[in-house]
This record gives sequence, C-alpha cells and structure tokens, in this order.
Amino acid sequence: MDTHSTVPVASRRRRLTLVSGVAALALVAFAGFETGIAVPTLPAHAETTQAPLQGSAIGSPAALAPVSFADLVQKVKPAVISVKVKIVEQDAQPMAFGNGNNNGNDNELPFPNLPPNHPLNRLFGPFGQNGLPGGQTPKRFGEALGSGFFISSDGYAVTNNHVVDHAKTVSITTDDGKSYSAKVIGTDPKTDVALIKVDGRSDFPFVKLATGSPRIGDWVLAVGNPFGLGGTVTAGIVSARGRDIGAGPYDDFLQIDAPVNRGNSGGPTFDLSGNVVGVNTAIYSPSGGSVGIAFAIPSQTVQSVVDQLKESGSVTRGYIGVQIQPVTGDLADGLGLKDAKGALVAGLAKDGPAGKAGLKSGDVIMSVNGQNIADARELSRDIAALKPGEKAALSVWRNGDTKTIDVAIAKYPSDKVATASTSDETMNAGSKLGLTLGPASEVGKASGVAITRVDPESPAAEKGLQAGDLITNAAGKTVSTPEDVKRAVAEAKHDGRKAVLLQVERDGNSLYVAVPFTG
Repeated sequence: MDTHSTVPVASRRRRLTLVSGVAALALVAFAGFETGIAVPTLPAHAETTQAPLQGSAIGSPAALAPVSFADLVQKVKPAVISVKVKIVEQDAQPMAFGNGNNNGNDNELPFPNLPPNHPLNRLFGPFGQNGLPGGQTPKRFGEALGSGFFISSDGYAVTNNHVVDHAKTVSITTDDGKSYSAKVIGTDPKTDVALIKVDGRSDFPFVKLATGSPRIGDWVLAVGNPFGLGGTVTAGIVSARGRDIGAGPYDDFLQIDAPVNRGNSGGPTFDLSGNVVGVNTAIYSPSGGSVGIAFAIPSQTVQSVVDQLKESGSVTRGYIGVQIQPVTGDLADGLGLKDAKGALVAGLAKDGPAGKAGLKSGDVIMSVNGQNIADARELSRDIAALKPGEKAALSVWRNGDTKTIDVAIAKYPSDKVATASTSDETMNAGSKLGLTLGPASEVGKASGVAITRVDPESPAAEKGLQAGDLITNAAGKTVSTPEDVKRAVAEAKHDGRKAVLLQVERDGNSLYVAVPFTG
C-alpha cells in the first residue's frame, strides 16, 4: 500500500487523494535505527450500544436540516472504527552510496585503491543502486491509519481496499477505545472495497447499508478517523452522483461536500435515517486537505461486493470480451446515430463470448436486456453485474440497422489475478520473476500481458518493472497471455540462460529489460 496515497488521474490536471494518506506514519528503518512521529489517539466517550443500529428516521430527505445532528451521531458513531495497518515495503527511492564518479557502474567499490577483499570494501560495497552492503534493499517500515464500520454484530466490517492493501497485520479500535486484531476476508481493488473480520465478540454495534440512493442535495454525515484523531463527525450534502474519477473501471461515486480528510478512507457516510449511503474513498485536493469535494462508493455497490467477499473471499464479474470506447458526437454522426449514446466496440478478445456470438468491431451496443446504455462506463458496470452462465440480449447498431445479439456471459479473466488464489494465471511467472500477471485489458490494452503486481523483493522490482507495465515480448516471442510468459521463462531457463529478456511498454514507450530468475 502506498503510504503517501496520492493517485494521479490520467488526462486530468487535478489531484485525487486516497483519504487514508496523511494519516499514514512512515517509519524508516536503516541499519537498526528507527525514526518516527507518533500520532496520538484521543479517547472516545460515546456509550457503546449492543443493539442493531436501525431505529426510525431522524429526518426525511424533504425536511430542513435538523437543529442538531446529536441524536443521529449518538446512534451511529459506536459502529465506526479506526483501522491501523502495519506494512513493510521496499524503499521507493533507495539511497545511493559511492564516490559519484562510477560512470554508470553501480557496483564500483567505494574504496577502489584498496583490495576488493579489504574489510572496508567488504563492509560498504558493492552498493548497487540500493546503498546497502551486497546490494541489499533498504526497507520502509510503517503503519497507516484509515476508517471502517461494522455491518454485523459478529464483527464483519467494511473498509477500503487501499487501507488494507499489502497489510502485514490489521488492528481496529472501537469508539469506546478498545482494540482488537482483525483479518482480511477479501478485497476488491476494482471498487476499492475490503471486508475484514474481528473475532471474540458477537455483540458489536453495527449499521446497515442503505438500499436506495440519496438525492442530490440530501443531507449526509461522514464519520471516521481523519489524521488519526478518531471518531470525527462532519456534515454536508450530496453534491453529485455517478462521478467517474478515473479510479477504476466501475467508477460510480457519490460526491459529497462534508469535510473529509486523509484518514477518513473506509469510513461511512450516513443519511438522516442512520443508514450508510456510501463509503468514503477519495478526495479532490490541491493541498491534501479537504476542500469540500469528496467521493464515496455507493451503498448498492458495497453491498454487492461485500456479499461476494463474505461468501467466497473474492468477486466474480461478468465478461463478454470487448474493448469499448465512448460514442462522441463526431462518431455518432459518422455512424449514422441520432444521439451520442451507447458503447462503441473498438476490439474483440480472441475467442471471447462477444466474438463467438457475432459482434464485430465498429458495432455500437445500445442496450443490455432491454435497459438502454448511456455510455461505455454504464455498459461495463451492467455486464460486470451479470453472473457467468447468464445470457445477455444486446441491442446493437450496425450499418444503419439495429439487431439483437444474445451473448453468453463468461467469468472475468482477471478475477483469478485479483484474488489470493494459487491459480496458474497468478503464479505462472511470479515464482520465477516476482510478477503477478493478467490480461492486457487490466491496463487498457488489447494485446500483450499486463503486470498487475511486482514483488518488492524480487529481481523484477530491482530492474524497475512496475504494476501497469505491459509485456509484449518474452524471450523473443510475442506474448498475449500469462501462460505465454510462463512458457518463455521455462524455455529461457531450459536453454541455460540466467535471465529472460522482456519487451515492455510503458506510457507509449517500449523498452527491453533482462530479468533474472528467482528460482
């Protein structure tokens, strides 16, 4: 997990910040020395109830703001928790030692006038890029703080994926100041939702997820752990709905103006009836603090994800194998469409369900099972919501005519990559190179193999490979699936090579990287 938690959004000159960020405490450990800053946790004094936090509505959407939110706060605050995560990561900017005149030789001895086996050279070199004897990599030890809330009396709680991502340990603190260890049941990076579980009690106070959507202008309350202070309440209104902030393929955020800051990640946003209408996940901020624009995952999305995580620990989504793009006014005119609506099929996955059913590049998908499609994002969400094995009736615009094509829904291929399973797709090259791989669609490409995660202690990380890179060639062969990379790695090793040559695309540029094997 990135303890700085700043997420750049492509093609937008603004900064979206995962709101757990500033509450992160970075403790750098080097040669046994640690420095850090302690963030105090203020004691909470709200009385904890043991009954489900339901009750009658305190206000109605049409009503004016109540004179006080105190009754609502007293009702919901005991279910909100502070989440503390311990993480260990490699230093993102390792220190470099040496005399500064190595002419690109990262392994030059720090004392070249002394024998290579001299104690000083053995102690201080070779340094490599990392600044530690023998090319070791410095570690960054730290902890990050976020928020969450109980959704059942037996200890199930919701938070953000980015709060618990890469966690070594997770602990929570309740509103009455008690601390418990927690385990991660499952996460869904695509929606930034995570489900955790606290054992040891069956009487935790909890809140419910709203079944309906708030209206623009409705009052909401945000409760969370900003800056590690814990138990902080702010109020505001729903500013907008259906926001796409570039965080994932299924963006459908609520925008609220209740002051939300770093450390509020994973915390709930309540309506005036005490139901959770959203989970706070990001803020728009030039400074890192609240400027009145925050984004929350809608409760319906959270409920769907949590149900699957609780049942199986992972999320299964529908898939038809198409690359799509928005229909602009110019495209609509060229396609003979009256309105710029629907989703244009830009490409088809090889042997994918859509191609088998007869869809073609250039088709415009106008509706799914009778429900009109406004844009490409809506199509992505609607298809993802369908279960593998179901049929989807797609209304398609092609060459001036509308036709209906039935497509069998398949399982989204990258679901295996996103879970902690030991499937072939997840492990095929990871054990040799330190990479987790997925389909090219993971990075918005039609061909190649996406790098979805890099083991921070692997040769791949040392060579500079990053999540989001696209592998197009391995050992001189074009690759299109993780299995292709696995075969290329196996063949290179069989041929007696110590590394495999990968051609990688990043930000429109191509480069070759020789990655040594780890085993």
